[in-house]
Parts: sequence; C-alpha cells; structure tokens
Amino acid sequence: MYTARPGPRVIHDICIACRASGLNGLKQGGTRRRFSSQQSQRRSSDSRSLWRRSFGVILAAGAGAALLIGSRRFGLRELHAESPIAPVEVTIEKTKKSKGLSKEQNRDSISSQHLQVKKSWESPGVYAWGSNSGRVAAPDSDETFVKSPRRIPYFDGVLLRDIKLDRNFGAAIAENGDLLQWGSDFSAESRQPILTLKGKNLTQVQISRDRIIALSSSGKVYTLPVSQPDQLSGPKPQDSSWIPFLSSTSPISYRTIETPEKVTSIASGLDHVLLLTCSGRLFTAASSSTEFPSKGQLGIPGLTWTHRPEGAYDQPHEITTLRGFNIRHIAAGDYHSLAVDGEGRVFTFGDNSLGQLGFDPNAESPYIDAPSLLPITKLYAGTSQTTRVTSIAAGGVNSFFTVDATRVAAPGEDPSSIRGIGRVTSDTWASGQGTWGGLGNGRWTHVQGSPTKLKALSGLFEYDEPTSTVIPIRLAHLSVGSTHASATMNNVTHVGAHSGSSENDTNWGADVLWWGGNEYYQLGTGKRNNVAQPFYIRPLDAVEKKGKEKEKEEHRFQITPRGRVKVNGRWVEMEQRVECGRFVSAVYSRICT
Repeated sequence: MYTARPGPRVIHDICIACRASGLNGLKQGGTRRRFSSQQSQRRSSDSRSLWRRSFGVILAAGAGAALLIGSRRFGLRELHAESPIAPVEVTIEKTKKSKGLSKEQNRDSISSQHLQVKKSWESPGVYAWGSNSGRVAAPDSDETFVKSPRRIPYFDGVLLRDIKLDRNFGAAIAENGDLLQWGSDFSAESRQPILTLKGKNLTQVQISRDRIIALSSSGKVYTLPVSQPDQLSGPKPQDSSWIPFLSSTSPISYRTIETPEKVTSIASGLDHVLLLTCSGRLFTAASSSTEFPSKGQLGIPGLTWTHRPEGAYDQPHEITTLRGFNIRHIAAGDYHSLAVDGEGRVFTFGDNSLGQLGFDPNAESPYIDAPSLLPITKLYAGTSQTTRVTSIAAGGVNSFFTVDATRVAAPGEDPSSIRGIGRVTSDTWASGQGTWGGLGNGRWTHVQGSPTKLKALSGLFEYDEPTSTVIPIRLAHLSVGSTHASATMNNVTHVGAHSGSSENDTNWGADVLWWGGNEYYQLGTGKRNNVAQPFYIRPLDAVEKKGKEKEKEEHRFQITPRGRVKVNGRWVEMEQRVECGRFVSAVYSRICT
C-alpha cells in the first residue's frame, strides 16, 4: 500500500516556512528598516530560492492528486492517504494598547524606547557599573563590583559637561564648569564627589595615570594631582579676580600648560596628553607626575627624559611634521596617539607592540616615535571606492577608525551605466589587542596589526522617511576603555512626540552596542564573560525577571539624543552620553553648551 501526504498539509508547511523565514530576517536585522547591502542581496536570493522550492512542492502535490484521480478512472490500485492532521491553531498577537489609559500612558505601554527617553528627561543623572575597588561606580558602597547599571545618588537631577573614570578615581565637570572628583585615589575617606577646581569654566576633562587634565572654554589647559592630599600640600598659584589688579592664592595646587594658540581639544593616555589648537596644530606634553613618556607617544623623535629641553617637565612640544596638515580630530590610548587631518587622512605614533597603530608590529622596533600615515586606501584596493576617515577613537591598546567609502567609476567604466555611483558606505575598523574581545570583530586575536573590519558596525543603511532615501548608518560616538568599548549609532531618532500628536507617536533614541573585556562586569550584563562582537544590553532601569515572570519581549537600551527639554523648571539642551573608562562604564546626562 502506498501513502501520500495531503496537499493542504504541504501548503501549510510552506506558509509556516515563509513566515519563519521572514521573522528570522527581522530578528537578524534588529529593525525592520535597517539592513546591509550584502544582507539585502542574500535575503532576496534566499526568498527566490524558497519560492522556487515552494512552487516545486505545489506542482508535486498537484501531480499526486492527478495521479490519484487517474488511478480511479483507469482502475489502478487506489492510494490511501494518512489521516488528516488537525490544523494548527493560529494565534494573533493582541494589541498592547489597554483601555482606560491616557495618551502618554499608552505610549509608555507600547514602547520601552519611549519610556527610556521619558525617564532620561524626567530624571537626569549618572549610571555607573564595573569595578568598584576604588569606590568609583558606587562611591557610597564597599562592594568590589557593581554588576549592572546603578545610579550614583549624588548626580540625581544633575547635568554634566564631561566625565572620565578610572577604577580608582573619577572626575567630572559640573554644569557650571567646576571640577568634581571622587574615588579612593582622590580621598580615602570621601564617600561622594567633591568640588575641587572652581571658577575656571571647564568644558572637557581627561585623566592620566595620576593627574587630571582639564580644558576651559577660553582654551586654557589646567593639570592637577588626582590625590586630594597632594592638591592641598602642593604649590598653589595665584588666581586672578574679576576685580582688576586683585588676586588670591588658589585653595588647591594646579599647573597650566601654555600653548601659543587657543586649545580646542585634549586627549590623554597614561603618561601623555595631546593638545589640538584652533588652527589645526598639534602639541603633546607629559601628563603624569611619575612616568615620562618613553614609547614614542609624544610624536617627537628622540624626545626622552634625559634628552628633553630645559624647562618644566610637562611643557608642550609641537609636532612640526604635522604642521600644515590641519589636524581635526585626536585620540589617545595608554601609550599611543592618533590624529586625523582635514582631508580624512590618519596619522599614528607611539607604542605598536600589539599593532595598535594599524601596522604589523616589529619585535626589534616596537615603537614608532614620529607620525606615520596609515594607508587606509589599501583596505579598499580593487573596490572602486575612495576613502575618507571620518572619526577615530582609542583606549588601552586598541584603535578604531570610521571610514566613509564612496563608489566611483573605475578607469574605463561609464559612470552613467554604474548602479550606485556615488553611494557612500560607512565602515568601522580596529587594530590592537583582541585577547578579551576588544577588537569587536568576533575573534580573540592576540595581535592585530592591519586594521580589521567590525562587520556588525559596517555597511549599514536605513530608510530615511523625510528624505525618502536610503542613507548609511554611521557612528555618532565611540568610547573606548582599557579593554572594552561602546558604539552609539547615528541612526534615525525621533523625540518629537507631543500632546497633539497621535497616541501611537512614540519617541525613540539611538542604538548602543557594547563589546570587549568583562572581567569587572564593565559591560553591564550582570555576567562576567567577555564578548568579542557588538551586542545590546538591557535598559538601564531594567529589573531582571526569572521563571514565569520573565518577559517574552527582550528590550534593549537606547540612548537619548540631543533635544531641548525642561529640567528642574528650566529649558536646556541635553543628551545622554556613554563613557567607557578603565574597567568602569557610565551613562550620564550631558548639558549641550
């Protein structure tokens, strides 16, 4: 006796397969409007293959039915089918909208992203997690680790200009430009941030091994010890007053780094600091009281402690080989430096023992003490794309570069016949050490000289409804700690929902991804495993549910973009910003000045 599966069952399987294929595609992309060029081609190919197979199965089922009818007509042996299988019950997801809710309550119930944006506006502050051995992530706690995001009570309702974190000390600039410090290396007794350097209208802060480097709105650079006892016992300069010819002695010890031009940006490693001026000139200086830069990170060949010019040990030195290049962006790792000029070219110098400069390391010469041009164009050889480095970031022994690659006509090609001519693709590249997953490329490479692409952060596009075009998704901000990193995407955001718009009009922010070392719980997952490729974390205020209470829908943290909101009864421009430090992470509410 022969058996045959009934046609309806086959068709039902086809429908199930089609729905599963579509759902898997959405889950992979993360959002319905986001895709990569390779993914879109692959999905269209997969979908064509699936329907070819489906069509073939339907034809086979039809042929079987014809055979069955023909067998009865011509007296052939009858085929018997299996007993019909009960149809699968289809459950339609119920709407999340609940009766009796106000418009705003309905928005909160249907979108966790909307709720996150709302909370960030209503309750600005600082969330921190990771190592707490120096009471930085939780100043009021003696816990060794803070395993998931936790608010620092002192900063509740507070907006900051900047923040930097070491596992043993922290530094932040208050909204009025004063410096706040905390942590065991600052004070063994203090349990909350304390104001130290006041009245300088600071805008940016960096930290070295044992000093704080701060930039004021006037372009002046201040440097002071991390330790409160050293601040109180060291030499104190005279502070000028708003009253002419009147000055007073500063209550704490600090120094200034004088440059011939206004400084607009600073970046610091463990022992050195980069100073970028308003005209694009680049200066470097020693930034630690205990160690003089000795691995080429100053960018001055032959400059060492024994072969330095007369004067202060932390005097600035101009990198004359970069004069005229109009440097626009700077970044510093522990012992290396990066700089990008106005043409999108990147220069690197300093320690290259793990390939962090983007070159294969040389055991006989692990340092490069002069700026070297990184050949980014080689990464796109044979692709008919021109390249431009748009941003850089560094931390620990890793470097990151974002590149805009534009499709152009190759020699002999007719531009009018090329599809996608002028199309810009944004890619992210990394070099250095990947032992803890810090490269973000999915591998645990010990040494990575030639830059490797972060596929999860490269070749991404989304549909922009206002312009009706497909645009590349770039990185808005990249923060790199000692062994971990975080990328804030520059995806389309919306913070315009208001009382007059639809009840389904919700706000949403920018996606944030994390990767790298997690020995101190600095990735915010509540676990300790390192992660080698970018992933999402839960919302900052999320409470983990287990068993039957565990939520079916997995929500992810999104960061609130810049917007004008009312905080403490006044209108301000603010945003959330991520900061990856030395085994510590933070998300803070930043005042946009």
